Amino acid sequence: MRTFTGFLFCFVMLNLGTPSAKAQTIELLAGNTLNGAVNGTLLGGAVMALNNDTDFAPLRVGLGLGTLYGIGTGAYDVATSGGQQLMVSGTFNDGNNTSIIVLLDTFYGAAGGAIIASSVMLIANKPLLDGLKYGAATGAWVGFGVGLIDAFALSKRITPSTASLRTKSQSADGLVALRFNDQTSIGLFHPSIIRTYSSSGAGLTRDFTPTVNVLNVKLNF
Repeated sequence: MRTFTGFLFCFVMLNLGTPSAKAQTIELLAGNTLNGAVNGTLLGGAVMALNNDTDFAPLRVGLGLGTLYGIGTGAYDVATSGGQQLMVSGTFNDGNNTSIIVLLDTFYGAAGGAIIASSVMLIANKPLLDGLKYGAATGAWVGFGVGLIDAFALSKRITPSTASLRTKSQSADGLVALRFNDQTSIGLFHPSIIRTYSSSGAGLTRDFTPTVNVLNVKLNF
């Protein structure tokens, strides 16, 4: 896995020359990898719930497969955007990479499945906890499938050359974005890259560190 990841990263970096393109490439790869890991872990938990099992093997497998899926999706985003800033406009959500569309659809599927199953359990006078567990697990997988179709087949991919991206960029970035009006928006859990410069005898060097911003608040005046 490490060899594959390193090869893929080097291949993408060699095909982008400018520093800004490289920085955007790292941000796309980091964001998609994080989203993929979270998505895989969620689906692994859904498998545990459906099997009614306490074995954590599905979580481990889900995390590994989700990370690989995120890296591949990041490479896809870099290839289709040419290393530029990217806005993916899906059916239900907008995001700055492809995997966030799938992740949010997975969340929506889990929430919808939990609501529907718990409602059925209430009507049938059955244990509510079982309805929440199986409904959320089933809904997560349904949402994941819908998200894949939404993100890769139905969504629109927009680069900074279009005016619509400049309008959407007025909102705060995050896995969950809340926009109250044209001036105020809040974003939660946004993967980003911190650039730091250091000087040594060999000259000026620049380092990139992946981070996650828990809270973003944007005010437009």
